[in-house]
Parts: sequence; structure tokens; C-alpha cells
Amino acid sequence: MLFAPETWPFTVASFLLLLFALVECLAMVIGASLSQSLQQLFPDPGEGIAGPFDKLLDWLSVGRVPFVVLVVLFLASFALTGFALNLIVRQFFGVWAPTWIAVMVALIVTLPLVRLCGAGLARVIPQDQTYAVSFESLVGRVATVVTGTARPGYPAQAKVANEHGQMLYVMVEPEAQGMTFQSGEQVLLTRQLAGNRFAGELNPWPDLL
Repeated sequence: MLFAPETWPFTVASFLLLLFALVECLAMVIGASLSQSLQQLFPDPGEGIAGPFDKLLDWLSVGRVPFVVLVVLFLASFALTGFALNLIVRQFFGVWAPTWIAVMVALIVTLPLVRLCGAGLARVIPQDQTYAVSFESLVGRVATVVTGTARPGYPAQAKVANEHGQMLYVMVEPEAQGMTFQSGEQVLLTRQLAGNRFAGELNPWPDLL
């Protein structure tokens, strides 16, 4: 079924799902974020939603849920619905469903499903992330390493509060050669390297926090 000519849209969706997962993992390794990069292409929730396309994005919770999460939900739902439909048609009629009919049915099922899951995730995901605050404004703030060990050229994930008290997640690495940051250590962000990747040094004033 995976390579049947009639099911190619769902096979493509499955491979795109794997590709998105791979690219996001690679982006995290180099200290970037595919989700945040794509998020900047779309309007913030409640910001000038007027056109039909903007209303559709708002209906799908774009801006309230990380965009890559919604893409994954869409691709997974579309592929699973298409394959399930073809299995049912094959079981009862002995042939695969016509491609255009299967795609239309899959879209009709997928969009409300993504809307439902997105609305649920928007209520569950802590609203402590913002895409409106520049990463550059975090320079000079103190971050706490949450996972991994950071070495020069090999950043670890850390969390840092912005000027509004909202928590953001960034990637940090030592400014000086031979230094490491362990999980739980506080790091003063000294400069932005690229995107959400920063160089830093151990917080020289821990008693002030």
C-alpha cells in the first residue's frame, strides 16, 4: 500500500513527516529552531486577522501552538486518514480508492482534527514563550542550563527570563576554551552567536539572584 500509485500523496506526507523530524533534530544540534524560524512567517494571534487565509491560520491555532507541531499533526493525520480509507476500500471493493477522492476525504477529516488537537495543545502548552521578543535582548541576562553539558562549539539547552518575566529556551556554550557548563548552573549570556544560540560565562554574581 505504501508504494501503490493511488496512495502516493499519503506516502509523500509520511516521508515529509520524517523529514521535518530530522531537520528539527539537526536544527537543535546546531543551536537553531526550525519551529521558531517558520513561526516568524505567520502573524501573531489576534494581530490583524482579516483575510481568509489569516482566519484559517487562526482557526488552526497557528501562533498559539508551535508551527512545526501543527505541521506534524497535519501530515500524520493526513497520512493515517488516507491509508485507513484505502484499507477500507480495498477490503470491501478489492481496489484502492481513487487518489483525488481519497485526498479530499483525508483533508475534510484532517483539518478539523488539527483544529481540535491544536486548540487542546494551546490550553496545555505553558504560555511562557513569546516570539515577539528579540533574542538579542537576552544578552546580559542569566540563564539556567536545563539539559546536557555545554562545551565550546557544543551548546546545551538553557532557560532564561525576558524583560516580561516570560521563560524562553535558548542554546548556550562557554565563551572561553576549556570551560564547561553543567545542568543546573547559572550562565551570564555575554553575546548572541546566531538565532537562539548564545555564548556565556558562569554567573559572576550568583548571590544577587
